[in-house]
Amino acid sequence: MHIAILSRVPDLYSTRRLLEAAKNRGHHARVIDTLRCYMNITSKNPEVHYGGKKLEPFDAIIPRIGASITFYGTAVVRQFEMMNVFSLNESIAISRSRDKLRSMQLLARKGIGMPITGFSRSTDDVRDLIKIASGAPLVIKLIEGTQGIGVVLAETTKAAESVIEAFMGLKANIMVQEYIKEASGEDIRCFVIGDKVVATMKRKAREGEFRSNLHRGGKAEIVEINAEERKTAIKAAKVVGLNVAGVDILRSSRGPLVVEVNSSPGLEGIEKATGEDIATQIIEFIEKNAATAKNKTKGKG
Repeated sequence: MHIAILSRVPDLYSTRRLLEAAKNRGHHARVIDTLRCYMNITSKNPEVHYGGKKLEPFDAIIPRIGASITFYGTAVVRQFEMMNVFSLNESIAISRSRDKLRSMQLLARKGIGMPITGFSRSTDDVRDLIKIASGAPLVIKLIEGTQGIGVVLAETTKAAESVIEAFMGLKANIMVQEYIKEASGEDIRCFVIGDKVVATMKRKAREGEFRSNLHRGGKAEIVEINAEERKTAIKAAKVVGLNVAGVDILRSSRGPLVVEVNSSPGLEGIEKATGEDIATQIIEFIEKNAATAKNKTKGKG
């Protein structure tokens, strides 16, 4: 098979591992810089060009679209979908995952457990918005944030009001969520491929920090999950429409709560924590599905 990995940084651990795994299984694979792709949007004959010429045909693409280039990145993925190239994660699913509000609304509609979440545009509604999220302490999140950036823990009502009003003053889209005290600064990353959770790790925030992201200094270790947590992670990925996802779950007194569904989950932390060869499992999924599966949206997302 001919496989393209859409990634801006070839030296990133995840990109290198996927390239290595594809070649080890006998495939022709190459890394394509997403932002250097440009498109010929023509009826019945869509094309993607790169480096001054039309790209050779690919059987599958692996989108590793960074949050900062979601708009252009998903446009490139859509173009490949229009060319009937199998995409590991489809453009519409990537867009859903990047919009935290949209993904939370989809999860809520399907009855998936999640922290109580509020959303507003007006500073006139701040006090009631805080009440919706069960009061302080509460978590305030930028809707387009990633890797813990734009996530604030407000420990008092006054602090929450100040932070919310500041974000709104900057015209930033935010949502507020109840703080799950019993999680104690820990969450569980469930790595989902297809209809299976293939690896799980517990991430614990460093001292003085409530965000457990590894990029923020959090520590990771292997963890066992129960049947309800496994079912929740798989269902969350399917609701958003992702074949491969990192589903982040908090353990609460009322069961597992999903806080995020990530469409480009990193491989380094979870492979090193669990010893699992996730990159090869991703390539195996492509082998089983690229030839027979078709993009559901066919570029319409």
